[in-house]
Amino acid sequence: MQENKNQEQEIDLNELMKIRREKLKELQEQGKDPFEITKFNRTNTAGEIKADYDNFEEKDVTVAGRIMAKRIMGKASFCTIQDCDEKIQSYVSINDLGEESYKAFKTFDIGDIIGITGFVFKTRTGEISVHAKEVTLLSKSLRPLPEKFHGLKDPDLRYRQRYTDLIVNPEVKESFILRSKIISKVRQIVEEEGYLEVETPVLNTISGGATARPFITHHNSLNIDMYLRIALELNLKRLIVGGFDKVYEIGRVFRNEGMDIRHNPEFTMMELYAAYEDFHDMMDIVEKIFSRCAQDILGTTKITYQGQEIDLAPGWKRITMVDSIKEACGVDFNEIKTDEEAVALAKERGIEIPDKTKETRGDVISLFFDEYVEKTLIQPTFIYEYPVEISPLAKKCPNNKAMTERFEVFIGGREYGNAFSELNDPIDQYERFKKQVEAKEAGDEEAADMDEDYIQALEIGLPPTGGLGIGIDRLVMLLTDADSIRDALLFPTMKPIQ
Repeated sequence: MQENKNQEQEIDLNELMKIRREKLKELQEQGKDPFEITKFNRTNTAGEIKADYDNFEEKDVTVAGRIMAKRIMGKASFCTIQDCDEKIQSYVSINDLGEESYKAFKTFDIGDIIGITGFVFKTRTGEISVHAKEVTLLSKSLRPLPEKFHGLKDPDLRYRQRYTDLIVNPEVKESFILRSKIISKVRQIVEEEGYLEVETPVLNTISGGATARPFITHHNSLNIDMYLRIALELNLKRLIVGGFDKVYEIGRVFRNEGMDIRHNPEFTMMELYAAYEDFHDMMDIVEKIFSRCAQDILGTTKITYQGQEIDLAPGWKRITMVDSIKEACGVDFNEIKTDEEAVALAKERGIEIPDKTKETRGDVISLFFDEYVEKTLIQPTFIYEYPVEISPLAKKCPNNKAMTERFEVFIGGREYGNAFSELNDPIDQYERFKKQVEAKEAGDEEAADMDEDYIQALEIGLPPTGGLGIGIDRLVMLLTDADSIRDALLFPTMKPIQ
């Protein structure tokens, strides 16, 4: 039954597309090919006119946009066009256009892009409109838009055909306008703090800066394999070695991993690094970025995300990873000193250790946190002092060499940022890289490579440095109440349709 319905819809679509192509051919034969028009002098947008009607009343304007609705009433008609701002109605009559132009207008289809010149007025019902004196077809839509009342609802189709999604679902377009504003605000905040925006390579000969499986490509001229970057970190810290005090980059990174509502193979990160600061300073700037983005863009620090009320005002909770586990399930890892004790406890609690190379106290602490704590962190919370085993680029805590000066920030049960007091001891860094290499040789595809040049940079001297990474897409998700990262990306990665 459903198959027959789909076939009928396909036949209808094909017939409609055929009719539209016939209309285009007729126009071309008449020397009126809309695709030959190279420019149209628009004077105003719908939003400008509606926002300042008193100054536009009775004045001539030229607007342009896509036909979203038409109502033909004999010798007079109404149509609604949608431009970059919003929709505006136009009154079109045979008396103003003349018989030939009005006849042509009546053949225009929903989805066609037109230009309208006329004066601004209000209808009897008070709707701001343009009384058309001239209508120009600027582009012919050869494929119908989704059916008016049901629209484009299928998420998979919406992500594949984002262009259509943006046309028929105005709230989607608004969320991406907000995304742009959020990124601009992040830039403003960090530059007020003295950070310099820089750009670093996307292609690298070594995969590093994070633990993730990379994408591999081939450079034909050099005849070498290269990696798409999985992080921005190591090159930015090279710049701190080179004498910059504060640098940041907002850019795409690529991780060849699973896809779900929080992960896309390519995503946008912001990383920043500040000489002579530590991870506590990074906590302060995270609070500032999130709270000011909410206040300045949404007008409040109190938001609702997926039904949960969250307050982003500064003063977020700060707690160590070990203490958060003790708070959540009563297990105190300060009392558990050896790998063997930790592994035994994990087995007792039914927590599976997926990789034998990770049967360490530090890895077990991380697994306990994932199991008992992460999902409970609804209000903004900094979890700090991470085990050294899972933090190969962070400085060890002076009073506890098994832990590092690292934090992650959690909101609504999800992680939004990661920061360190950066490891600047080249000897220690070399030993940690060696352990990563050993893990990679043992089959860990996410382990980092040895970066000899970065070790040399540290040997030149990296000052005490604070570093931070924030997932921009997740920040956008939070502030636009999007459940899936695909709703925060204009063009999420999709499996091709065969």
